[in-house]
Amino acid sequence: MAEQQRKALRFTTQKDFTQRLVLSTLTGRAIQISEIRPESTSNPGLDPHEISFLRLLEAITNGSEIDISMTGTTLRYRPGLITGSAAGSGAVSGVIRHELPAGCERGVSYFLIPLCLLAPFSKVQVNVLFTGPGVITSATTRGDMSVDSVRTAILPLYAHFGINNNLELRIIRRSNPGPDGKGGAGEVQLVFGHQVRLPKTLHLLNAGRIKRIRGVAYCTGVSASNNARMIDSARGILNPLTPDTYIFSDVSSAPFLPSTDRSRPNAKSKIGLGFGLSLVAESSTGCLYSADVVSPPSGGAIPEDLGHQCAFQLLDVVSQGGVVPFAAAPTVLTLMAMASEDVGRIQLGKSVLGSADIIGLARDLNKFGASQWGIRDMPDGPGSKIIASIVGKGVGNVGRRMA
Repeated sequence: MAEQQRKALRFTTQKDFTQRLVLSTLTGRAIQISEIRPESTSNPGLDPHEISFLRLLEAITNGSEIDISMTGTTLRYRPGLITGSAAGSGAVSGVIRHELPAGCERGVSYFLIPLCLLAPFSKVQVNVLFTGPGVITSATTRGDMSVDSVRTAILPLYAHFGINNNLELRIIRRSNPGPDGKGGAGEVQLVFGHQVRLPKTLHLLNAGRIKRIRGVAYCTGVSASNNARMIDSARGILNPLTPDTYIFSDVSSAPFLPSTDRSRPNAKSKIGLGFGLSLVAESSTGCLYSADVVSPPSGGAIPEDLGHQCAFQLLDVVSQGGVVPFAAAPTVLTLMAMASEDVGRIQLGKSVLGSADIIGLARDLNKFGASQWGIRDMPDGPGSKIIASIVGKGVGNVGRRMA
């Protein structure tokens, strides 16, 4: 109790919004975020996807206090106990149904990645069904990765921390971004059933060599030939890297939403049309590198161009070096900081470690009480790789300890 009664940490602007809320929930420290889009004349304060994430936090925790100012530009959050899908905490038959609003511009991975960070520290398993007109399962132009990449490139990383049982991510209904990039009406279910007292300490220093590439080409409500064209163009670039390249094709119909036309109350309209490609390269030591592209909501994209773009993007991610790419680095570094009180080591590319987002994560972790990172160059490697040493905070699973 004394820990939660300490003075709230103060942050400004909406930058790293989910990251700070996750760290607050894991460490039990209250936070206050101010100056959230105060100068916007059309939409000041919190966006719909940020409010939806707060509702998700409220659903999987017990005792959390959320206070939003009248203008929506200031948020006060005092975290509670992470209960997951426990009975009496909003779950029906062990499943929390979370509906995303139609104005949501972010992919569902915006919610999945932070939720996966909280799930190992939950009292019971986390079983959340994302539904509603705002669910986008594909990648987005705002930088969110697709659900396929979360399933194949993010969830397997938890095995390094001893978390590998009963993890499942199901795509029940696919969707691409709707008009103006808003909404998609997809449906995704996350089952995270492995809770631990403390994550294991990680030592991952050898990136190995790329041995195989897997991927998913998906299209929603458009011709299946788009998938074949993306796969053919991507394989033309990736086959010289490794012949063990297989890209699965997934064709699905577009979701339907009720029409907003009052003259036709029973009419329905298609939404979430488009196509995209997700690629994941696996090394001989189990390291994963991912890339995502998606057709823009306005249309006009050529499948061959998207295939080339995704393949070159994957090669660029691999060339950055390190054992985790930029997209997965926040997940791994946060788990290392929350692990048992021992020194973990990880190899990162300089461009990954030196990015503004990773530096911001290190500062936020330090502000929440985690130790600073030790950094040194690889002793026998090229100068583009760095070894980061992180001492775990030993946060632990409070719910599991109480149980």
